[in-house]
Amino acid sequence: MLAVQMMNDLPDVAGSLFTNQYKAVKIEGKRVKPNALEGTGSCFDSTEALRAHHHAHAAAGLQQEEPFWSKATCSYTMKSERQEPDHYLKRGQGESIKAHGGSPTRRSPHPPKAGAYAARSNPPNTAFRRFYERGDLPIAVEHRGMKNVISWKVDVSKLDYHHYLPIFFDGVRETQQPYKFLAVKGVEDMLKAGGSKILPVIPQLIIPIKTALNTRDTEVMCITLQLLQKLVCSADLVGEALVPYYRQILPIFNLYKNNNKNLGDCIDYGQRQYTCLGELISDTLALFEQKGGEDAFINIKYMVPTYESCVNYA
Repeated sequence: MLAVQMMNDLPDVAGSLFTNQYKAVKIEGKRVKPNALEGTGSCFDSTEALRAHHHAHAAAGLQQEEPFWSKATCSYTMKSERQEPDHYLKRGQGESIKAHGGSPTRRSPHPPKAGAYAARSNPPNTAFRRFYERGDLPIAVEHRGMKNVISWKVDVSKLDYHHYLPIFFDGVRETQQPYKFLAVKGVEDMLKAGGSKILPVIPQLIIPIKTALNTRDTEVMCITLQLLQKLVCSADLVGEALVPYYRQILPIFNLYKNNNKNLGDCIDYGQRQYTCLGELISDTLALFEQKGGEDAFINIKYMVPTYESCVNYA
């Protein structure tokens, strides 16, 4: 009962999707991502299916000409172009070069950027999209005055959680509507009504959660972290069941832990929207420690060395 109360105190993730999009487009002036069905492999799409793997690493943008090792100077230098007779100075050109700023500076080779924080590829090939377009999911969007909800064709508590919950979690990384809203709202509804059915499904949720986090898309990661908080608070012993899988989930936490908004002495009036990645990670790690039992802290500390305990053991 206490776990359900804590989950109800957390913000409504699906309900804030459209408000956040409205704020980003109408107030902040951001461009809307094109809502196309290219490469989905669905019956509504006439293009070829994408063969790209999700969160695949794109090739680093190397320079066209690479430096070579010079034995004379014991350093890497750039290859110079072949000099023609017209390239050499002629009599009387020295004064003109001095007047225009001297000889050109020597180019030094620069290594390519690692791109650790760059967003990975996120092709629209989720299992949720495939099942929804095929009509295998008992859901539909119900439009209401204040916010949209899901109209379930069956009782949520009677669903087969081993089959449906991993499918809905796989759709969390969707960026197009209505798949994005249906997946997020479906996860929230199933976590609210799941009870004891959630704990046995935890091993099947790790790969969809890891895939969503590894997209390194800020919007997708914020949604996934909020759903992780609701997952931990959904039932008893769920937090302890996640401890063996910290090595798959927490590396991204360690990478983005300090990604906070540096506002100086200003006030962030959008805190209730829960879009700051650093704050979300700190709150999620605190919930992991509180709900993960006595072995949670040492496992979190192993993967996130800068984490400090939030539990008073005195």
